[in-house]
Amino acid sequence: MPRNDLTQPGTRRGNGPAIAALVLGILSVVLFWTVVGGVVLGILALVLGIVGARTARGGRAPHGTMSIVGAVLGALGTIASVVIIAIGASILDSDEFKDFNDCVKHADTQSERDACAKDFDEDIDN
Repeated sequence: MPRNDLTQPGTRRGNGPAIAALVLGILSVVLFWTVVGGVVLGILALVLGIVGARTARGGRAPHGTMSIVGAVLGALGTIASVVIIAIGASILDSDEFKDFNDCVKHADTQSERDACAKDFDEDIDN
């Protein structure tokens, strides 16, 4: 009785985590400027890339390189997103931004708001 190819020993099956890691890694690099895109998708890509690489290393699945590329892209997307978040948090916590926010709250006209924006730009440049 002939055996099915999937039941023979040594037959390699697909590596779903590797493909998912690559797709999520690419998305995390493209969407690094968002929290969900950079951090969440990046971490998922990193985890799935590690799982896919370990499966491929054991000889149970193909696409070990795809897993590693997905994990690296996920790590890069996560790092870039964390840097963007840190920069944004430091700007929002700065004295210049607090002064700008107070200025805009007390501005009644558009010209006063424009003057607030000009002052903020000058404070940032100095």
